[in-house]
Amino acid sequence: MHLTAEQNVTRFFETYVQRIQQPIKIVEIGACIGGFNIRSLKPENAEYIGVDLHQVPGVDIVLDDPYILPFEDNSIDFVISSSCFEHSEFFWLNFTQTMRVLKPSGVFYLNAPSNGAFHRFPVDCWRFFPDSGKALSNWGKWNGYNCELIEQYTSDKGNDIWSDYVAIFIKDNEEMHNYPYRIIHRFGDFTNGSEYPHTEIKNPLFW
Repeated sequence: MHLTAEQNVTRFFETYVQRIQQPIKIVEIGACIGGFNIRSLKPENAEYIGVDLHQVPGVDIVLDDPYILPFEDNSIDFVISSSCFEHSEFFWLNFTQTMRVLKPSGVFYLNAPSNGAFHRFPVDCWRFFPDSGKALSNWGKWNGYNCELIEQYTSDKGNDIWSDYVAIFIKDNEEMHNYPYRIIHRFGDFTNGSEYPHTEIKNPLFW
């Protein structure tokens, strides 16, 4: 995992996950450890389950089908996916599976590149831009979920080569009051950020 992805997911845990007091269950999609181990961020009250396509370090469950998560409906508190969706041929199916397994108050963290060189693992299909999160939210609604994009931004690459697109979703918009804090309220090194109801773009950068 590259440096900016590590920094972004750390901000997510600090803002959303570590504030929860009751026992929680976290699932990481694409949990193969490549450098930084996201599992190291889990609080003591969390059960952490890593899923991926191969039995490698960091993986607790090997998926038989990349588009089916082996969890019951409404059973997971947080789903994490970092530097993975660009390698999924049908990432919108991964999104609807994520919405299925999340509890109504459950939150999905997505980090995917907005730039960068072609890098197969084993394929490299997509890049994500400022409207990607809202499009996925609309796809979820089309499939019957009351999901909503809480916030989104593209982090600056700094000394790295990657500009990461970050989008954070809640399964049921009626539960958004459980998460009053936003990453973009305390982090400024990003472009094209917004928060629900997304009426204003913060740090706009248009071509």
